[in-house]
Amino acid sequence: MGFNVLCIADSTSRWAQAMRETSGRMEEIPGEEAFPAYLDSAIKNVYERAGVIKNPDGSVGSLSLIGTVSPAGGNFEEPVTQATLATVKAFLGLSYDRAYKRFYPAIDPLISWSRYLDQVADWYRKNLDRNWVEDVKRLAQLLRDGDSIGQMMQVTGEEGVTIEDYVTWQKALLLDMVYLQQDAFDPVDSSMPLERQLESFKLVKQLIDHAYELPDKDAVRNFFTKLTGLYKNLNYSEKDSQPYADYRKQINDLLTGATSEPRGAAKTDVSTKSGPNTKPKQQVMQPVSGRT
Repeated sequence: MGFNVLCIADSTSRWAQAMRETSGRMEEIPGEEAFPAYLDSAIKNVYERAGVIKNPDGSVGSLSLIGTVSPAGGNFEEPVTQATLATVKAFLGLSYDRAYKRFYPAIDPLISWSRYLDQVADWYRKNLDRNWVEDVKRLAQLLRDGDSIGQMMQVTGEEGVTIEDYVTWQKALLLDMVYLQQDAFDPVDSSMPLERQLESFKLVKQLIDHAYELPDKDAVRNFFTKLTGLYKNLNYSEKDSQPYADYRKQINDLLTGATSEPRGAAKTDVSTKSGPNTKPKQQVMQPVSGRT
């Protein structure tokens, strides 16, 4: 028989520190920061145990391995972190700054990455959406652009950027606030099925693709603040409920008042009709991050 097993190692940093102590007592030749010279190969040997196996009886089993690294002082340049990054194919980096701002989960999308995106692109195009990979990469670039504009505004203030850059920053903030964050204390938002994640991503992408016609930065700020509040309440609402349909309609009405046409696409209605025999429209799109 075959099982799909998930192994979580917490933490490989402490295991590496134990190896350093043992290696020192055995008087082995030390490597960087007194870790054993074979640290890199030892870490690779651990992660190479993960994979898929076909048993003699024809059943198929798999082992997925997730290792956590706890670098001292958050130093990603230390040997254990570097050896791990050179081995694994996906990395979720926790950020102290995001945790301090109460952004949860505190996974920093700017330093996190995955090498699986292009490897499984054909599957996503076949089972989700043909533009899924391109949309994910485009929104990831939006986050990077928004971070650059935000750093510029810390020096020059809002007056130092154009209104177009300010809208880009607000769009990146919207994506971060309403899609990459979850409320673990809310029974709905704490865990969402894949179907709703895909629909939410489709809606966020549509909001970002619109070319907004707002007169000044105050209007931009007020619009996106209200939009973020409505979207968060949407995340807290049960699917197919009356509040869910109401918030979708409010988002659509707000969007209609700010612009007439989405950038590069025909106008589509993001609201859903509500009634005893109707259900909200369901969109198909893959999320960019770890909504669970």
